[in-house]
Amino acid sequence: MKIGIFGGTFDPPHLAHLILASEAYNQLDLSRVLWVLTPNPPHKGGISAASLDDRLDMLSIAIADNSVFEISRVEIDRPAPHFAADTMRMLADEFTQDELIYLMGGDSLRDLPTWERPGEFLDNCHGLGVMRRPGDTVNLSEINSTLPDIAQKINFVEAPLLEISASRIRRNIRAGKPFRYYVPDGVYNLILDRGLYLR
Repeated sequence: MKIGIFGGTFDPPHLAHLILASEAYNQLDLSRVLWVLTPNPPHKGGISAASLDDRLDMLSIAIADNSVFEISRVEIDRPAPHFAADTMRMLADEFTQDELIYLMGGDSLRDLPTWERPGEFLDNCHGLGVMRRPGDTVNLSEINSTLPDIAQKINFVEAPLLEISASRIRRNIRAGKPFRYYVPDGVYNLILDRGLYLR
């Protein structure tokens, strides 16, 4: 099987996340997509706006109606720091017969040489599904000079231009602005019920 690995803080999970995962699933001919919820992202200073339990509940609601999406607890059930190199090693040990395709944005691909142990991370990826937005450019030769042979692992996923971001949703909520149609219905209701992101 080809399994997509889609990591993030999902703080909150929104429609762009779902569209990107769906496009990757379709364009890369994946069997399923594992959503890897990161409790304390190293690159964000280990800070998230909503609690892990709230984010886990929101993510569960967001993907509940799609049988090819599932949550992986590979980062939830181990202590920080949560580096992608360790996550992919653990997933490779778990899914020994499957191809693991790590899904990332073009910005993450550009930053990949600065990640913790990027070579080890790549060794455990059969491929990279890079979700490129219209007009997005990536200098592959520059990245290849740091991480040789990375180009042969890259598969570009064409995704619609979506300006939805978790940070924008959080700002809207704090400012009392609309966010109703940025997230799935169940996520919207949970945010209201629990009063998330108000401060």
